[in-house]
Amino acid sequence: MRLAGKGTVNILGVVFDDVTKASAADAIIAHAKDGGTLAAVFTPNSELVEQCAEGDGTLTGIINSAKLTLPDSVGIMKAARMFGTPLTERIPGVEFGEEVLARAAENFLPVYFLGGRPGVAEAAGARMEAKYPGLSVVGTADGYFERTPSAVAAVIAKIAGSGARILFVCLGAPAQEKFIYENRRALEDAGVRVALGLGGSLDIYAGISRRAPGLFVSLGLEWLWRLLREPSRIGRMAALPKFYLRCRREAKKRKKQSRRA
Repeated sequence: MRLAGKGTVNILGVVFDDVTKASAADAIIAHAKDGGTLAAVFTPNSELVEQCAEGDGTLTGIINSAKLTLPDSVGIMKAARMFGTPLTERIPGVEFGEEVLARAAENFLPVYFLGGRPGVAEAAGARMEAKYPGLSVVGTADGYFERTPSAVAAVIAKIAGSGARILFVCLGAPAQEKFIYENRRALEDAGVRVALGLGGSLDIYAGISRRAPGLFVSLGLEWLWRLLREPSRIGRMAALPKFYLRCRREAKKRKKQSRRA
């Protein structure tokens, strides 16, 4: 059962929830307060969906195991419209994370930050606590730990000891989605009720990085801003035209099928 939304939209096999930022955040807070199981929340962008569409069925299954999947990118919104199943609102992960933090502060729900370089999560916690009075970031850990069973168990033990109900996992995609999925039972036993995969959000919360200027955001060109700042991303950006062309083919296919029906 999904946490919130008016239904779902299938984008190349990845299921997205049709929600608003506010309703999704409300649902997460309600689950963090009263839910008895772990709810994963993912925010896939076009690049990640293209990776799934290229044949990574395991990754598709991991993403679709979430209780809430939010459309992070302009590309996902355009694909949904192309398929004739528009989504209500684009929900960038970094913005959504702050929406959750604001509500966590109001409801006295403890939060844990996992990810980033050494010192980033701590800085992010301090800045967010100052920004949202009442927020309690009860623990932090960087993302530079070995992915061995013993090292992962040590990280989860720290989370359990903190008493956190909401966990921000910012290890980058798809590492963060895999971490949450593979350790879902241990995280649940640790007392976590909501785990969000939010990419580079901690760098922005810490003030180390900044989001694209408003003009880039309004024009749907945040990808270009990131590329200008990090030219090494050019290889990853190649997924975007491939995603668009794949969606065009899928849209034509769906139209033909609807005519035959």
